[in-house]
Amino acid sequence: MAEKIGVYIDEASVAPLLIAEELVAFVKEKCGGACPIVKSHKRLSSESGVAMIKADVDAGEIDAVLLCGTSPRVDWDVFNFGDKVLVERVNLREFVVLSYKNPDGSAPVPGQPVPAELTSIVHDYLRMGVVKLQKMNRPHPELPETTKTILVLGGGFAGLNAALSAAAAGAEVVLVEKEGKLGGKAAGLYKTFPMSYPYLEASDTGIEMLIAKVNGSPKISVRLNTTLKELAGAPAMYTATLTSGGKEETLPIGAVVLAAGWSPMDGDALAPFGYGKLQNVVTSAEFEAMVKAGEIKRPSDGKAPSSVAFIVDVKKLLDDALATAAPVADAPAEEAKPAAKKEGEAEEAVSLFEPIKTPKHLIYASELTSLVALKQANYVREKLPDAVAMIVYDSMMVPGINERYYRAAQDNPGIMLTKGTVTGVTAEGSSLVVAAKDTLLGGEITLGADLVVLPTGMVPATALDPTINLVYRQGPAFPDLDLFDGFADSNYICFPYETRRTGIYAAGCVRQPMTMAQAKEDAAGAALKALQCIESAGHGVAVHPRSGDLSYPVFNFVRCTQCKRCTEECPFGALDDDEKGTPKPNPTRCRRCGTCMGACPERVISFDNYNIDMIGSMIRECEIPPKIEEGGPRVLILACENDAYPALDMAAMRGKKWSPYVRIIPVRCLGSVNAIWVADAMSKGVDGVMMLGCKYGDDYQCHFVKGSEICNRRKENIAESLKRLGVEPERVEQYQVAIDEYDKVPDMIDQFMHMVLKIGPNPFKGY
Repeated sequence: MAEKIGVYIDEASVAPLLIAEELVAFVKEKCGGACPIVKSHKRLSSESGVAMIKADVDAGEIDAVLLCGTSPRVDWDVFNFGDKVLVERVNLREFVVLSYKNPDGSAPVPGQPVPAELTSIVHDYLRMGVVKLQKMNRPHPELPETTKTILVLGGGFAGLNAALSAAAAGAEVVLVEKEGKLGGKAAGLYKTFPMSYPYLEASDTGIEMLIAKVNGSPKISVRLNTTLKELAGAPAMYTATLTSGGKEETLPIGAVVLAAGWSPMDGDALAPFGYGKLQNVVTSAEFEAMVKAGEIKRPSDGKAPSSVAFIVDVKKLLDDALATAAPVADAPAEEAKPAAKKEGEAEEAVSLFEPIKTPKHLIYASELTSLVALKQANYVREKLPDAVAMIVYDSMMVPGINERYYRAAQDNPGIMLTKGTVTGVTAEGSSLVVAAKDTLLGGEITLGADLVVLPTGMVPATALDPTINLVYRQGPAFPDLDLFDGFADSNYICFPYETRRTGIYAAGCVRQPMTMAQAKEDAAGAALKALQCIESAGHGVAVHPRSGDLSYPVFNFVRCTQCKRCTEECPFGALDDDEKGTPKPNPTRCRRCGTCMGACPERVISFDNYNIDMIGSMIRECEIPPKIEEGGPRVLILACENDAYPALDMAAMRGKKWSPYVRIIPVRCLGSVNAIWVADAMSKGVDGVMMLGCKYGDDYQCHFVKGSEICNRRKENIAESLKRLGVEPERVEQYQVAIDEYDKVPDMIDQFMHMVLKIGPNPFKGY
């Protein structure tokens, strides 16, 4: 706990609206006992400013530093005074000087008397900053004995590259492959997309060279015909149980790279295109195997085709099949039967009215289906020079350098490309007919082909089985895989390799469909994150997104009621429990989001530098006028530090203003918001509480995955409690904001403030 706080005012940050000397005088008057040193400086982040503070620290005058000026997101690496000195920031520039507007909407005039509302804001923030440090302790992290061996699951292209990357960085690697040989799906490819300049021709996969490098590395131990039976423990302290041929082996493991790969989607979903009904309709995976075996031939008669049609997009036809399937299922049996075929009529591949489950993997793999079609069309030109390859696409996606590959195909006289939505594949004699609409010519067309190739959906290994087999309170597999269609649930925007199990990093097509070039980079990234995780655990600090945080949850088990809310709501499975339901912390699993703290009804969970009492005390430091008419309303904003706080900063830096009646308190995540904070605010007379955080749902952007969503569920309980107390539930509302939506934040604040003014003051105001 900070007992001797040095308060330092940045003159450049508070000018021109505020006078630093007056703020120094206020702190000395109100907080003098706790703050033996209160000074101002022209620019605290300058060499002389930092030196001034460091001199006070070295003299033993203070044990904590409160910097009052710019946002904590500015010059965050400048103010480091050692592990024994607590440092906190008060954002006076962005949250006061740059964003302040008078209650009537006008701008304050520099040099004129400081408006009362402006003085009130500054004084509140200064008191809140001091009390925050007073409620803060210096973290004392646990420093466990760590294991630096990395377990790579999967011996395919991504797994091999991950193992080599980890070994190159100095780590010992155990590579586990469930099959009897290395190579995975890449070993079955004839070629892959261009991987080097000039990016005009397909490349050799290089898989044999990778296998040789792995087998020749002294740092990589390969286990074939082996699976992971279970993974117990925590990052840097895992125990992996491997099984092979009925025998088990137990190994200490530091972190895991999950590169288990993919399998082709069940072809039943491609039935509307004739697959399974027409012999000469094959998938791209089957066509690849055909070329790898040495020749291209029709399954029906073994003859070489003179024309091959490649269909890039299947989603539209499958959607149509789904849309029309329901009425047929409810129709009388006579109506559901197909009409009798007339003599001489071409046989349809299959009824489009059969209910078919649409595979979402094909949607996500549209870039790959485009590139596969281009690659395999070139196979036709290579193996059958006199044959014609036709590509029918609704959307041709070739981002980046692959545009060169697409243009090379356009210039090939034996490859025909046409835009169009395929409406069906039928048989006419020994040939096939592909029908398409919405073509470049605007009408419907038909193409004759000896062989039709359909795209292959990619089903990740995690959709087929748990793969990891975790010994965790929340189960053996990754949670919410259905949301991601079975792909390992990383946050694609903010931290792509991270799964919701700290220490396990996904790479390659188990994470999302990707090319081999992308998988190579992906594997290196996942391997480096695994190494970083082990190093962070050894230093007692958190991994992304609160990288370097020394704190971890502290439990007061004497008051724990074993309600299990913390163990169930933790987004990362950081908590196990014993037979009674008492939480069992695993510090190296923890991401320090504080969701467990927000979940606990008894408030027995805290962090040394972030706790229930701290935020509650900051709320109580806000001065609340007894009547709205005498000082305006008061609205508290609990702002997530990941998206909402930066958005507020950027809004202020770009000249956006908001109401002078709001007070902003940063929180680690909305998942950490405990209901008692809302109760504290309401009982003190605060007129409204805005919880401003990341977006949640299917397109979530929450850095802690579930924090905003969990907060939204808790808000419903808060609303019920407010109703019982006779307080309007709309006084407490949650808003979603992305980091790039800074321009919307001031309007959100103004709309909420308008609502508060409309419904009137908090009934508890003045008590």
